[in-house]
Amino acid sequence: MVCGDPHIARMYLKAGVDAIGDSRIQNIVKMRKNGIEGPYELIRIPMISEVPLAVENSDVILISEIRVLKEIAKRAAELKKRQKILYMVDIGDLREGVWYPEAVEEISKAVEIPSIELYGIGTNLGCYGGVIPDEERMRVLINVAKKLEEKGIKVNVVSGGNTAAVYLMQKGTLPQRINEYRIGEAIALGTDITNGKTFDFLRQDTFTLEAEVVEVKRKPSIPQGKIGKDSMGRTPHFEDKGIRLKAIVALGEQDIACDGLIPLDKGIDVLHASSDHTVLDVTECEKNISVGDKIRFRLKYNALLRAMTSSYVEKTWLKGPKKS
Repeated sequence: MVCGDPHIARMYLKAGVDAIGDSRIQNIVKMRKNGIEGPYELIRIPMISEVPLAVENSDVILISEIRVLKEIAKRAAELKKRQKILYMVDIGDLREGVWYPEAVEEISKAVEIPSIELYGIGTNLGCYGGVIPDEERMRVLINVAKKLEEKGIKVNVVSGGNTAAVYLMQKGTLPQRINEYRIGEAIALGTDITNGKTFDFLRQDTFTLEAEVVEVKRKPSIPQGKIGKDSMGRTPHFEDKGIRLKAIVALGEQDIACDGLIPLDKGIDVLHASSDHTVLDVTECEKNISVGDKIRFRLKYNALLRAMTSSYVEKTWLKGPKKS
């Protein structure tokens, strides 16, 4: 979500995380070049084309394919290295991982490959299928670990997922066998989009986006003419509220996801965005909005992800006040 920003990586390590996880090997390379030693987990299953970089720069690599693993082993052997892997198990969300009834057989074959060390097994829930992590799903993963150990395969780490699974710790219902989480959203934003909640023990104001107003005019609230698709291929929907005061900010879908913007000023509604413009309804805003003003937003996960990726969004780091 933060594109391997070295500033944030240093903060995370200082705060006590066990490893820096990143989905893009390019980001891990960037952090290493900035003097951050890690350790690092590559948390997206690698393309064969990026295996050399992955082995050279990652302490742990997420895996779900034997063919990729053989390529990893080949490069690890060249480097005289035993590469640690976290073998992913799909327990229902239908994203990456071997389907859980077949997991023991496939992982048993994987550990026989030379130059490979099984760091553990892991799963992911919530990101693709929206499956909520619960005790039942966690026990499916734990059962795979137990069956592997019955075959004499040591499983040190059972990685139980991401931010969506944090609430199990809060409830005190997380099975003890789960001993790793790969958390991004909760640390960065203090939110959990899968479960639709915020964490009261975390801050939600860690990232603020400022956008400059380039136009303020009164216009109808619905377009005039026959409606087709917008520039993103969507069919927009508008509510007829009559003539409204609208502001355009120099920010678009290239930089953010407009449905992930939360205006900090009361009375501002985010209406819609094209690639380079976002239109706001400022009729009810307590402030007098003028061209050149800066409007500030909090960000949901999708908007922060895109804003951090956009080279057009300037990043500035400020030291904020401590939470009382």
